[in-house]
Amino acid sequence: MSILETLQPSRFLSFAIPNPDPTLSPSLASPLIRIAVLDSPIQPSSPLIPSVAAMIVPKHRESDWIFTTESGHLQLLLSSPNIQRLILIGQEQQPIINGSSSSSIYRRWIDPDSLNNLEISLKPLVIALSPKIYFRNVNLEVPFLCYEDNIVCSLVLEKCIGNFVGEMLVEDVEIDVSDQSREFRRRLRFKRMPNLVQTEIRIVPNKVSCLDSVDIGSNSIEFSPDLGLLVHVYLVPMVASLALIGSCIEKHVESGLRPKALCLGVGGGALVGFLKTQLDFEVVGVEVDEEVLRVARKYFGLEDGDLVQVHVGDGMEFMDRLAHGDVVGNIVPQFDVIMVDLDSNDPRNGVSAPPIEFFRRDVLLAARSVLRESGIFVINVIPRSRSYYEKLIHEFREVFPELYEINVGNVENFVLIAAKALPCSSSSSDSENKFLTKLRLAISGAYMDSINRIGDASN
Repeated sequence: MSILETLQPSRFLSFAIPNPDPTLSPSLASPLIRIAVLDSPIQPSSPLIPSVAAMIVPKHRESDWIFTTESGHLQLLLSSPNIQRLILIGQEQQPIINGSSSSSIYRRWIDPDSLNNLEISLKPLVIALSPKIYFRNVNLEVPFLCYEDNIVCSLVLEKCIGNFVGEMLVEDVEIDVSDQSREFRRRLRFKRMPNLVQTEIRIVPNKVSCLDSVDIGSNSIEFSPDLGLLVHVYLVPMVASLALIGSCIEKHVESGLRPKALCLGVGGGALVGFLKTQLDFEVVGVEVDEEVLRVARKYFGLEDGDLVQVHVGDGMEFMDRLAHGDVVGNIVPQFDVIMVDLDSNDPRNGVSAPPIEFFRRDVLLAARSVLRESGIFVINVIPRSRSYYEKLIHEFREVFPELYEINVGNVENFVLIAAKALPCSSSSSDSENKFLTKLRLAISGAYMDSINRIGDASN
Protein backbone atom coordinates (compact mmCIF):
# COMPACT_ATOMS: atom_id res chain seq x y z
CA MET A 1 0.00 0.00 0.00
CA SER A 2 1.80 3.09 -1.24
CA ILE A 3 -0.07 5.44 1.10
CA LEU A 4 1.64 3.74 4.05
CA GLU A 5 5.18 3.89 2.66
CA THR A 6 5.85 7.09 4.60
CA LEU A 7 4.93 8.29 8.08
CA GLN A 8 2.30 10.98 8.42
CA PRO A 9 1.84 12.30 11.97
CA SER A 10 -1.55 11.45 13.52
CA ARG A 11 -2.72 9.55 10.45
CA PHE A 12 -5.23 6.86 11.37
CA LEU A 13 -6.40 4.25 8.87
CA SER A 14 -8.73 1.33 9.52
CA PHE A 15 -9.80 -1.20 6.91
CA ALA A 16 -10.77 -4.83 6.45
CA ILE A 17 -9.11 -7.38 4.18
CA PRO A 18 -9.80 -11.05 3.40
CA ASN A 19 -8.24 -13.39 5.92
CA PRO A 20 -5.34 -15.20 4.16
CA ASP A 21 -5.75 -18.29 6.37
CA PRO A 22 -8.84 -18.45 8.66
CA THR A 23 -7.84 -21.94 9.87
CA LEU A 24 -4.49 -20.91 11.31
CA SER A 25 -5.66 -19.63 14.68
CA PRO A 26 -8.97 -19.29 16.54
CA SER A 27 -7.98 -15.69 17.29
CA LEU A 28 -8.26 -14.81 13.60
CA ALA A 29 -10.83 -17.34 12.40
CA SER A 30 -13.20 -14.92 10.67
CA PRO A 31 -13.37 -14.47 6.85
CA LEU A 32 -12.23 -10.85 7.25
CA ILE A 33 -9.56 -9.35 9.45
CA ARG A 34 -9.51 -5.73 10.57
CA ILE A 35 -6.32 -3.70 10.22
CA ALA A 36 -5.76 -0.39 12.00
CA VAL A 37 -2.66 1.73 11.45
CA LEU A 38 -1.81 4.83 13.47
CA ASP A 39 1.21 7.08 13.05
CA SER A 40 2.29 8.86 16.19
CA PRO A 41 1.55 12.59 16.51
CA ILE A 42 4.96 12.90 18.18
CA GLN A 43 7.81 13.28 15.70
CA PRO A 44 11.24 11.82 16.56
CA SER A 45 13.79 14.47 17.52
CA SER A 46 16.24 13.20 14.91
CA PRO A 47 15.74 11.62 11.46
CA LEU A 48 16.47 8.10 12.68
CA ILE A 49 14.81 4.97 11.39
CA PRO A 50 11.32 4.99 12.92
CA SER A 51 10.19 2.33 15.36
CA VAL A 52 7.31 0.15 14.18
CA ALA A 53 5.38 -2.44 16.17
CA ALA A 54 2.34 -4.67 15.71
CA MET A 55 -0.24 -5.99 18.13
CA ILE A 56 -2.80 -8.78 17.81
CA VAL A 57 -6.16 -7.86 19.28
CA PRO A 58 -7.17 -10.42 21.95
CA LYS A 59 -9.96 -12.78 20.89
CA HIS A 60 -13.44 -11.54 21.82
CA ARG A 61 -12.14 -8.03 22.42
CA GLU A 62 -12.31 -7.08 18.74
CA SER A 63 -15.22 -4.73 19.41
CA ASP A 64 -13.57 -3.16 22.45
CA TRP A 65 -13.21 0.55 21.76
CA ILE A 66 -9.63 0.42 23.01
CA PHE A 67 -8.82 -1.40 19.77
CA THR A 68 -11.40 0.02 17.36
CA THR A 69 -11.33 3.79 17.87
CA GLU A 70 -8.70 6.33 16.99
CA SER A 71 -8.55 7.66 20.55
CA GLY A 72 -8.14 4.17 21.98
CA HIS A 73 -5.47 3.33 19.42
CA LEU A 74 -3.65 6.57 20.22
CA GLN A 75 -3.56 5.68 23.91
CA LEU A 76 -2.07 2.29 23.06
CA LEU A 77 0.58 3.94 20.90
CA LEU A 78 1.51 6.60 23.44
CA SER A 79 1.82 3.95 26.16
CA SER A 80 4.48 2.25 24.01
CA PRO A 81 7.52 4.57 24.22
CA ASN A 82 9.31 5.58 21.01
CA ILE A 83 6.89 3.77 18.67
CA GLN A 84 6.13 5.88 15.58
CA ARG A 85 3.69 3.44 13.93
CA LEU A 86 1.45 0.87 15.59
CA ILE A 87 -0.36 -1.79 13.56
CA LEU A 88 -3.34 -3.58 15.10
CA ILE A 89 -4.65 -6.83 13.63
CA GLY A 90 -7.86 -8.54 14.73
CA GLN A 91 -11.08 -10.18 13.61
CA GLU A 92 -13.66 -7.99 11.90
CA GLN A 93 -16.06 -6.74 14.58
CA GLN A 94 -19.84 -7.00 14.51
CA PRO A 95 -21.93 -3.81 14.28
CA ILE A 96 -23.30 -2.32 17.50
CA ILE A 97 -27.06 -2.42 17.92
CA ASN A 98 -28.83 -0.40 20.61
CA GLY A 99 -29.72 -2.64 23.52
CA SER A 100 -27.73 -5.58 22.15
CA SER A 101 -25.68 -7.90 24.27
CA SER A 102 -22.88 -10.31 23.49
CA SER A 103 -22.35 -13.85 24.70
CA SER A 104 -18.68 -13.82 23.67
CA ILE A 105 -16.44 -14.16 26.68
CA TYR A 106 -12.90 -12.81 26.55
CA ARG A 107 -10.23 -14.85 28.31
CA ARG A 108 -6.54 -14.13 28.44
CA TRP A 109 -4.38 -15.78 25.82
CA ILE A 110 -2.86 -18.91 27.38
CA ASP A 111 -1.26 -20.62 24.35
CA PRO A 112 2.11 -18.98 23.63
CA ASP A 113 3.00 -21.49 20.88
CA SER A 114 -0.17 -20.71 18.94
CA LEU A 115 0.46 -17.01 19.39
CA ASN A 116 4.01 -17.35 18.10
CA ASN A 117 2.82 -19.25 15.01
CA LEU A 118 0.25 -16.56 14.34
CA GLU A 119 2.87 -13.82 14.56
CA ILE A 120 5.07 -15.70 12.08
CA SER A 121 2.18 -16.05 9.62
CA LEU A 122 1.37 -12.35 9.88
CA LYS A 123 4.95 -11.22 9.29
CA PRO A 124 4.55 -10.54 5.51
CA LEU A 125 1.42 -8.47 6.16
CA VAL A 126 3.10 -6.41 8.87
CA ILE A 127 6.14 -5.78 6.66
CA ALA A 128 3.84 -4.56 3.87
CA LEU A 129 2.20 -2.11 6.28
CA SER A 130 5.50 -0.65 7.53
CA PRO A 131 7.16 2.50 6.13
CA LYS A 132 9.91 1.88 3.60
CA ILE A 133 12.53 3.70 5.66
CA TYR A 134 12.11 1.08 8.38
CA PHE A 135 13.94 -1.45 6.18
CA ARG A 136 16.88 0.83 5.32
CA ASN A 137 19.27 -1.45 7.20
CA VAL A 138 17.69 -4.63 5.77
CA ASN A 139 15.78 -5.06 9.00
CA LEU A 140 12.87 -7.40 8.30
CA GLU A 141 11.75 -7.90 11.89
CA VAL A 142 8.78 -6.03 13.27
CA PRO A 143 8.20 -6.69 16.99
CA PHE A 144 4.79 -7.79 18.26
CA LEU A 145 3.65 -6.09 21.44
CA CYS A 146 1.46 -7.90 23.96
CA TYR A 147 -1.56 -6.06 25.29
CA GLU A 148 -1.79 -6.41 29.07
CA ASP A 149 -4.26 -5.12 31.62
CA ASN A 150 -5.71 -6.51 34.84
CA ILE A 151 -8.66 -8.26 33.17
CA VAL A 152 -8.66 -12.04 33.45
CA CYS A 153 -11.94 -12.43 31.59
CA SER A 154 -14.85 -10.23 30.60
CA LEU A 155 -18.40 -10.43 29.30
CA VAL A 156 -20.36 -7.60 27.68
CA LEU A 157 -23.86 -7.46 29.19
CA GLU A 158 -25.27 -4.69 27.05
CA LYS A 159 -24.35 -2.12 24.43
CA CYS A 160 -26.57 0.91 24.03
CA ILE A 161 -26.59 4.51 22.84
CA GLY A 162 -27.38 7.59 24.91
CA ASN A 163 -28.58 10.84 23.39
CA PHE A 164 -25.73 12.75 25.01
CA VAL A 165 -22.88 10.35 25.81
CA GLY A 166 -23.25 8.28 22.64
CA GLU A 167 -22.32 4.60 22.57
CA MET A 168 -21.71 2.88 25.89
CA LEU A 169 -21.43 -0.62 27.23
CA VAL A 170 -21.83 -2.54 30.47
CA GLU A 171 -19.45 -5.40 31.14
CA ASP A 172 -18.68 -7.85 33.93
CA VAL A 173 -14.99 -8.56 34.45
CA GLU A 174 -12.78 -10.64 36.65
CA ILE A 175 -9.57 -8.82 37.55
CA ASP A 176 -6.18 -9.74 38.91
CA VAL A 177 -5.69 -9.09 42.61
CA SER A 178 -2.45 -9.36 44.51
CA ASP A 179 -3.59 -11.79 47.19
CA GLN A 180 -4.66 -14.53 44.73
CA SER A 181 -8.33 -14.17 45.67
CA ARG A 182 -10.96 -13.64 42.98
CA GLU A 183 -12.44 -10.21 42.38
CA PHE A 184 -15.42 -9.45 40.14
CA ARG A 185 -16.38 -5.99 38.91
CA ARG A 186 -19.07 -4.39 36.77
CA ARG A 187 -18.05 -1.52 34.54
CA LEU A 188 -19.70 1.22 32.52
CA ARG A 189 -17.64 2.61 29.65
CA PHE A 190 -18.26 5.28 27.01
CA LYS A 191 -16.95 4.99 23.47
CA ARG A 192 -15.91 8.65 23.36
CA MET A 193 -13.33 7.87 26.08
CA PRO A 194 -12.54 4.20 25.39
CA ASN A 195 -9.66 3.91 27.87
CA LEU A 196 -11.66 5.44 30.70
CA VAL A 197 -13.86 3.33 32.97
CA GLN A 198 -16.73 5.68 33.78
CA THR A 199 -18.17 3.60 36.63
CA GLU A 200 -16.82 0.52 38.35
CA ILE A 201 -18.37 -1.39 41.25
CA ARG A 202 -17.68 -4.68 42.96
CA ILE A 203 -20.19 -7.43 42.25
CA VAL A 204 -20.69 -10.58 44.30
CA PRO A 205 -22.10 -13.91 43.09
CA ASN A 206 -25.44 -14.91 44.60
CA LYS A 207 -25.85 -18.18 46.51
CA VAL A 208 -22.28 -19.38 45.97
CA SER A 209 -20.28 -20.95 48.77
CA CYS A 210 -16.99 -21.29 46.88
CA LEU A 211 -15.61 -18.71 44.46
CA ASP A 212 -13.59 -21.38 42.64
CA SER A 213 -16.80 -22.50 40.94
CA VAL A 214 -17.74 -19.01 39.72
CA ASP A 215 -17.46 -18.34 36.00
CA ILE A 216 -18.43 -15.06 34.35
CA GLY A 217 -21.03 -15.78 31.71
CA SER A 218 -22.45 -18.84 33.40
CA ASN A 219 -26.24 -18.91 33.08
CA SER A 220 -26.51 -20.46 36.54
CA ILE A 221 -24.76 -17.63 38.38
CA GLU A 222 -26.12 -14.14 38.99
CA PHE A 223 -24.19 -11.22 40.45
CA SER A 224 -25.42 -8.44 42.72
CA PRO A 225 -23.89 -4.98 43.17
CA ASP A 226 -21.94 -4.36 46.39
CA LEU A 227 -22.81 -0.75 47.25
CA GLY A 228 -20.79 -0.81 50.46
CA LEU A 229 -17.41 -0.50 48.77
CA LEU A 230 -15.93 2.14 46.48
CA VAL A 231 -13.42 0.66 44.02
CA HIS A 232 -12.87 3.61 41.68
CA VAL A 233 -9.58 5.06 42.80
CA TYR A 234 -10.68 8.70 43.22
CA LEU A 235 -14.08 8.15 44.87
CA VAL A 236 -12.67 7.23 48.28
CA PRO A 237 -10.66 10.48 48.59
CA MET A 238 -13.73 12.43 47.42
CA VAL A 239 -15.71 10.90 50.28
CA ALA A 240 -12.76 11.35 52.66
CA SER A 241 -13.06 15.12 52.12
CA LEU A 242 -16.11 15.01 54.40
CA ALA A 243 -13.68 14.68 57.31
CA LEU A 244 -13.11 18.46 56.96
CA ILE A 245 -16.70 19.15 58.00
CA GLY A 246 -17.32 16.11 60.17
CA SER A 247 -17.92 18.23 63.27
CA CYS A 248 -20.43 20.42 61.42
CA ILE A 249 -22.30 17.42 60.05
CA GLU A 250 -22.42 15.89 63.53
CA LYS A 251 -23.99 19.08 64.91
CA HIS A 252 -26.62 19.02 62.16
CA VAL A 253 -27.41 15.37 62.83
CA GLU A 254 -27.74 16.05 66.57
CA SER A 255 -30.24 18.82 65.78
CA GLY A 256 -32.31 16.46 63.64
CA LEU A 257 -30.99 17.39 60.19
CA ARG A 258 -29.86 14.70 57.78
CA PRO A 259 -26.68 15.56 55.83
CA LYS A 260 -27.32 16.45 52.17
CA ALA A 261 -25.21 16.00 49.05
CA LEU A 262 -25.57 17.22 45.49
CA CYS A 263 -23.79 14.93 42.99
CA LEU A 264 -23.17 16.37 39.53
CA GLY A 265 -22.55 13.43 37.21
CA VAL A 266 -24.26 10.26 38.40
CA GLY A 267 -22.97 7.71 35.89
CA GLY A 268 -23.63 4.26 37.33
CA GLY A 269 -24.46 5.77 40.70
CA ALA A 270 -21.66 4.27 42.81
CA LEU A 271 -21.04 7.50 44.73
CA VAL A 272 -24.75 8.27 45.15
CA GLY A 273 -25.45 4.79 46.51
CA PHE A 274 -22.47 4.86 48.87
CA LEU A 275 -23.40 8.22 50.41
CA LYS A 276 -26.91 6.98 51.05
CA THR A 277 -26.27 3.44 52.29
CA GLN A 278 -23.04 3.95 54.23
CA LEU A 279 -23.26 7.54 55.49
CA ASP A 280 -27.05 8.13 55.69
CA PHE A 281 -26.99 11.11 53.34
CA GLU A 282 -29.94 12.53 51.48
CA VAL A 283 -28.64 12.74 47.92
CA VAL A 284 -29.68 14.71 44.87
CA GLY A 285 -28.03 13.48 41.67
CA VAL A 286 -27.96 15.14 38.26
CA GLU A 287 -27.12 13.19 35.11
CA VAL A 288 -27.28 14.64 31.60
CA ASP A 289 -28.22 11.40 29.82
CA GLU A 290 -31.41 9.52 30.68
CA GLU A 291 -30.09 6.32 29.09
CA VAL A 292 -27.17 6.34 31.54
CA LEU A 293 -29.67 6.42 34.40
CA ARG A 294 -31.59 3.49 32.91
CA VAL A 295 -28.36 1.51 32.82
CA ALA A 296 -27.50 2.57 36.38
CA ARG A 297 -30.85 1.35 37.68
CA LYS A 298 -30.71 -1.93 35.77
CA TYR A 299 -27.11 -2.96 36.40
CA PHE A 300 -25.54 -0.85 39.18
CA GLY A 301 -28.15 -0.83 41.94
CA LEU A 302 -29.18 2.82 41.65
CA GLU A 303 -32.50 3.30 43.45
CA ASP A 304 -34.63 6.43 43.58
CA GLY A 305 -36.57 6.96 46.77
CA ASP A 306 -37.08 9.17 49.79
CA LEU A 307 -33.34 9.69 50.26
CA VAL A 308 -32.26 9.73 46.60
CA GLN A 309 -33.59 12.04 43.92
CA VAL A 310 -32.11 11.78 40.45
CA HIS A 311 -32.74 14.44 37.82
CA VAL A 312 -31.96 14.45 34.10
CA GLY A 313 -30.22 17.59 32.94
CA ASP A 314 -27.03 19.62 32.81
CA GLY A 315 -25.45 19.76 36.26
CA MET A 316 -24.26 23.36 35.99
CA GLU A 317 -27.66 24.57 34.75
CA PHE A 318 -29.39 22.63 37.53
CA MET A 319 -27.17 24.24 40.14
CA ASP A 320 -27.77 27.67 38.63
CA ARG A 321 -31.55 27.18 38.81
CA LEU A 322 -31.31 26.31 42.50
CA ALA A 323 -29.08 29.32 43.11
CA HIS A 324 -31.65 31.64 41.55
CA GLY A 325 -34.51 30.30 43.60
CA ASP A 326 -36.21 28.13 41.00
CA VAL A 327 -38.31 25.40 42.57
CA VAL A 328 -36.99 21.98 41.53
CA GLY A 329 -39.13 19.27 43.09
CA ASN A 330 -39.00 19.61 46.85
CA ILE A 331 -35.28 20.36 47.00
CA VAL A 332 -34.09 22.84 49.60
CA PRO A 333 -30.76 24.21 48.29
CA GLN A 334 -28.77 23.86 51.49
CA PHE A 335 -26.17 21.17 50.83
CA ASP A 336 -23.34 20.04 53.05
CA VAL A 337 -21.36 18.97 50.02
CA ILE A 338 -21.43 19.26 46.25
CA MET A 339 -19.46 16.49 44.53
CA VAL A 340 -18.51 16.83 40.88
CA ASP A 341 -17.46 13.84 38.79
CA LEU A 342 -17.60 15.05 35.20
CA ASP A 343 -15.03 14.64 32.45
CA SER A 344 -14.21 17.19 29.77
CA ASN A 345 -16.29 15.42 27.10
CA ASP A 346 -13.60 16.24 24.52
CA PRO A 347 -11.47 13.22 23.49
CA ARG A 348 -9.13 15.43 21.47
CA ASN A 349 -7.66 16.65 24.76
CA GLY A 350 -7.37 13.16 26.21
CA VAL A 351 -8.91 12.36 29.56
CA SER A 352 -9.34 15.48 31.66
CA ALA A 353 -11.77 16.72 34.30
CA PRO A 354 -13.75 18.76 35.14
CA PRO A 355 -15.16 20.48 32.02
CA ILE A 356 -13.51 23.82 31.39
CA GLU A 357 -16.89 25.51 32.05
CA PHE A 358 -16.24 24.97 35.77
CA PHE A 359 -13.69 27.78 35.55
CA ARG A 360 -16.53 30.24 35.07
CA ARG A 361 -17.19 32.58 37.96
CA ASP A 362 -20.97 32.27 37.66
CA VAL A 363 -20.75 28.49 38.08
CA LEU A 364 -18.60 28.82 41.19
CA LEU A 365 -20.90 31.48 42.66
CA ALA A 366 -23.90 29.24 42.05
CA ALA A 367 -22.15 26.39 43.85
CA ARG A 368 -21.28 28.64 46.77
CA SER A 369 -24.86 29.89 47.12
CA VAL A 370 -26.44 26.41 47.40
CA LEU A 371 -24.01 25.24 50.09
CA ARG A 372 -24.51 25.62 53.81
CA GLU A 373 -22.09 28.04 55.44
CA SER A 374 -20.05 25.02 56.51
CA GLY A 375 -20.40 23.30 53.12
CA ILE A 376 -17.67 22.15 50.76
CA PHE A 377 -17.39 21.87 46.97
CA VAL A 378 -15.49 18.69 46.00
CA ILE A 379 -14.23 18.09 42.45
CA ASN A 380 -12.44 15.18 40.84
CA VAL A 381 -9.66 16.82 38.81
CA ILE A 382 -7.65 15.20 36.04
CA PRO A 383 -5.52 18.13 34.87
CA ARG A 384 -4.29 18.34 31.29
CA SER A 385 -1.20 20.03 32.63
CA ARG A 386 0.14 21.67 35.76
CA SER A 387 -0.82 25.09 34.37
CA TYR A 388 -4.39 23.83 33.85
CA TYR A 389 -4.56 22.80 37.51
CA GLU A 390 -3.05 26.07 38.72
CA LYS A 391 -5.58 28.05 36.66
CA LEU A 392 -8.39 26.01 38.21
CA ILE A 393 -7.06 26.76 41.69
CA HIS A 394 -6.78 30.47 40.87
CA GLU A 395 -10.37 30.68 39.64
CA PHE A 396 -11.69 28.81 42.67
CA ARG A 397 -9.77 31.05 45.06
CA GLU A 398 -11.61 34.08 43.66
CA VAL A 399 -14.85 32.66 45.10
CA PHE A 400 -13.85 30.26 47.89
CA PRO A 401 -11.43 31.52 50.55
CA GLU A 402 -10.36 28.06 51.69
CA LEU A 403 -8.92 25.46 49.31
CA TYR A 404 -7.66 21.95 50.07
CA GLU A 405 -6.48 19.04 47.98
CA ILE A 406 -5.94 15.31 48.18
CA ASN A 407 -3.32 13.74 45.96
CA VAL A 408 -4.91 10.44 44.95
CA GLY A 409 -1.47 9.00 44.26
CA ASN A 410 -2.14 7.54 40.81
CA VAL A 411 -0.37 10.36 38.87
CA GLU A 412 -3.68 11.36 37.20
CA ASN A 413 -6.25 12.40 39.80
CA PHE A 414 -6.43 15.14 42.40
CA VAL A 415 -9.40 15.91 44.59
CA LEU A 416 -9.88 19.67 44.95
CA ILE A 417 -11.95 20.85 47.93
CA ALA A 418 -13.31 24.39 48.15
CA ALA A 419 -14.81 25.67 51.39
CA LYS A 420 -16.78 28.81 52.19
CA ALA A 421 -15.10 29.13 55.58
CA LEU A 422 -12.56 27.49 57.84
CA PRO A 423 -13.72 24.06 59.02
CA CYS A 424 -15.81 24.37 62.18
CA SER A 425 -14.16 23.30 65.39
CA SER A 426 -15.55 20.76 67.81
CA SER A 427 -15.45 20.55 71.56
CA SER A 428 -15.54 16.74 71.37
CA SER A 429 -12.77 14.43 70.22
CA ASP A 430 -12.93 12.60 66.92
CA SER A 431 -13.60 9.37 68.81
CA GLU A 432 -16.80 10.92 70.21
CA ASN A 433 -17.95 12.20 66.82
CA LYS A 434 -20.39 9.59 65.53
CA PHE A 435 -20.27 10.83 61.94
CA LEU A 436 -16.47 10.77 61.75
CA THR A 437 -16.48 7.30 63.27
CA LYS A 438 -18.97 6.16 60.64
CA LEU A 439 -16.92 7.79 57.88
CA ARG A 440 -13.70 6.17 59.07
CA LEU A 441 -15.34 2.75 59.13
CA ALA A 442 -16.94 3.22 55.71
CA ILE A 443 -13.65 3.99 53.92
CA SER A 444 -11.25 2.32 56.38
CA GLY A 445 -9.85 5.74 57.23
CA ALA A 446 -8.22 6.09 53.81
CA TYR A 447 -7.12 9.63 52.84
CA MET A 448 -8.80 11.21 55.89
CA ASP A 449 -5.39 12.32 57.15
CA SER A 450 -4.17 13.31 53.67
CA ILE A 451 -6.18 16.51 53.23
CA ASN A 452 -3.74 19.36 52.63
CA ARG A 453 -4.54 23.03 52.68
CA ILE A 454 -3.47 24.92 49.56
CA GLY A 455 -1.65 28.05 50.65
CA ASP A 456 -2.32 31.48 49.18
CA ALA A 457 -0.13 31.95 46.11
CA SER A 458 0.73 35.45 47.31
CA ASN A 459 2.32 34.16 50.49
